[in-house]
Amino acid sequence: MRIGIVGGAGRMGQMLIREVAATKDATLSGATERPGAGAVGRDLGTLVGLEPMGLTLTDDAPTLFANSDAVIDFTSPAATLAHAELAASLRTALIVGTTGLSSDDHAKLAEAATRTPLVVSANFSLGVTLLAGLVRKVAATLGPDWDIEVLEMHHRHKVDAPSGTALALGRAAAAGRGVALEDVKDAVRDGHTGARRAGDIGFATLRGGDVVGDHTVMFATDAERLELTHKAGSRAIFARGAVRAALWAAGKPAGLYSMDDVLGL
Repeated sequence: MRIGIVGGAGRMGQMLIREVAATKDATLSGATERPGAGAVGRDLGTLVGLEPMGLTLTDDAPTLFANSDAVIDFTSPAATLAHAELAASLRTALIVGTTGLSSDDHAKLAEAATRTPLVVSANFSLGVTLLAGLVRKVAATLGPDWDIEVLEMHHRHKVDAPSGTALALGRAAAAGRGVALEDVKDAVRDGHTGARRAGDIGFATLRGGDVVGDHTVMFATDAERLELTHKAGSRAIFARGAVRAALWAAGKPAGLYSMDDVLGL
């Protein structure tokens, strides 16, 4: 299966290139960067610390999509929307791990998914996917007297908050309770806030060091607290899950899919 990477010179892009190269059922079809990026023209193998591959990093996304069965995208919201339209026009499967997407962005991705398969996830870790399922079940089981709080920590360079994974876990908790996250989300607490509103799902954000990603969902009631936690030790887990999603998506009907679909949950 031919898998392409957009944003190939970035930290995640390079990890994805290495992961595809190491996957026996996949062939790296190429990788791109934005026009003017300094790494354009470099051999993909030497770019990521491997032996030369005979493939160079280009800025030609249309050719990459045309030559790929699936493309993996961990870039930026604006770039991802452009890539989704390109994937839809060429019927290429697209795997989206971009974070910071707005509600409008998700709506545009859903439209593109009517023409080609899209797997969209805030976190491609298999462990986080299972965590979200547990959160949904626990939230559905425990009563409204249990408060729900989502705590996340990432490296100092992360630009969006709360993280996409934290929001996905919040949505899982809200789904378990049969409510929309937008109606119960409390992500800003500063000053004299008053008592916690019953039914809210709170978020706390920490930034510092080189933390790949820690997420904890807390269920707290009088004299009792349950915490579900996932800690990522390497970004390789995201690359591994994204490549698994790409292999799964090839040949699937057009549609908007998640990692739950990939794992058959």
